[in-house]
Amino acid sequence: MNALIPLMTLLPLVMAPVTFALLAYKLNWHALATTLLTLAISIAAAFAFDWKHADTLQLVTVWPWISDFGFTFSFGVDAISLCLVLLTTFLMPLAVLGSFAAIQERRREFFFWLLMLESAMLGTFVARDLIFFYICFEFTLIPLFFLIGIFGSTQRLRAARVFFLYTFTGSMLTLAGLLFVAWHATGGSGRWNFDISYLTAAAQQLSYPQQMLVLGALLAGFAVKVPLFPLHTWLPLAHTEAPTAGSVILAGVLLKLGTYGLLRFALPMTPQAIVALAPYIGLIAVIGILYTALICWVQKDLKKLIAYSSVSHLGFCVLGLFALGSNLIGPTGSVLYMINHGLSTGALFLCVGMIYERLHTREMRHMQGLAKVMPVWSFFMVFFCLASVGLPGLNGFVGEFLTLLGAYTSPHTLGQPYAVAAGFGMIFAAIYILYMVGKVVFGPLVLPPADLHAPATTPAGPAHHAAPKDLNFREIVTLAPLAIACLALGLYPQPVIDCLQSPLETLTHPVTSVVQAQMSAQGPVTAVTSEEKNLPDWPSDTSPLANPGDAEHR
Repeated sequence: MNALIPLMTLLPLVMAPVTFALLAYKLNWHALATTLLTLAISIAAAFAFDWKHADTLQLVTVWPWISDFGFTFSFGVDAISLCLVLLTTFLMPLAVLGSFAAIQERRREFFFWLLMLESAMLGTFVARDLIFFYICFEFTLIPLFFLIGIFGSTQRLRAARVFFLYTFTGSMLTLAGLLFVAWHATGGSGRWNFDISYLTAAAQQLSYPQQMLVLGALLAGFAVKVPLFPLHTWLPLAHTEAPTAGSVILAGVLLKLGTYGLLRFALPMTPQAIVALAPYIGLIAVIGILYTALICWVQKDLKKLIAYSSVSHLGFCVLGLFALGSNLIGPTGSVLYMINHGLSTGALFLCVGMIYERLHTREMRHMQGLAKVMPVWSFFMVFFCLASVGLPGLNGFVGEFLTLLGAYTSPHTLGQPYAVAAGFGMIFAAIYILYMVGKVVFGPLVLPPADLHAPATTPAGPAHHAAPKDLNFREIVTLAPLAIACLALGLYPQPVIDCLQSPLETLTHPVTSVVQAQMSAQGPVTAVTSEEKNLPDWPSDTSPLANPGDAEHR
């Protein structure tokens, strides 16, 4: 069973050159078969994983590399890593299936880089050696650079350059911070150890100024990857210019590398600095939520609107990560938000790609009332938009609610003003998403001119496109699994919440310890208990979000 994780990670890497060498008409199906086989292996790993000990590193495999410097290829997963692995392997076949008609030229290169990208993303989530993690984390830039630069829209070269320069520069600063931790861990002995668990324990012994420097270096790379305001400007351009599959993977998985890095490295390695800077990072997250939501109001490009909405949504993820205190409501909501955002926003980019293949425009003024001619597409579009705005019963609601509740009940790092301000972001999101739905899906039918540079006549005039065909069977098969996943996680998220408790408690325990130490130093605080208020205790000791350390015993 220990071979499952390396096999899953390396399979796309090995099959990428094989796909490149195949005949053109077999490329699609070979790439799809590879991603489906990778999905099957990840599901087998999920069955082999002991979910009762979700915080324990499992399915571990270690391959020596350069022993003199402590380099190894170390594979392993806990529940958080495995959930993100399953999200990646679930989205990849759908991205490939959604590209069957969209990519007609240079298909060898397209599927080659797509499979290479999958391997790099999986390696980032399963790596348990710092150098191995950084190689995979940084290598994700190369496939996406070529996917955007070769297969993107009119400004693809500019988008690819901006994306690469932003993320590469930040990642170099992150590497410097992590290498400083590794050097400090040697204690001057010259014996290097890049095991992430070992370095995490060593980093907690750093002084407060050293932790501040390391956290600054980690934020430089991971905040760009999220992206956090004001480092977000590369994302709308990259999303807009990327091919549909690139946008799906960028929104669904690659942005989560930043929040995953903050959770895996920043929180446990630099607890003192986290407690000191959490209010400021939370403020930046709230500004990003509101600022980019307001930008969405004035967007005319359908794809750019969804791209800016991703920046706003990822602000909720960061807000939840830093909502730390006596419970795990905020971090739990953050990880749920990562998963849910990957599903709903990835699906929205697929819907936009499908309509772009038919009408060759993303301008909302050129496409209105499409429900009259494309009822199936309109159903999926409305469904995923409702999931994105957090309609109760769909997946977006649970993560968003827990994130805001975590911020509201975290007076030590955030507090009520953060939750209230971020709540306005939810209102703004509902306004711009529902306005977009009302304009594009409902109302009188408007189709783009046959020549977009020519003046439009009337919606039914001869100068306009013929009514587009509705979704075919392949496209329905692409969107249906995402809709089912959104509905399932919206109606019954409890299994995912349960499995996240113990690993989140382990990762956030250093920060919680610092908060408790500061509270003890301030002396006892008199508080009105819930019993005196005649209110029920919540979270109670039976809640999956309370006493997370007891989750295993329950």
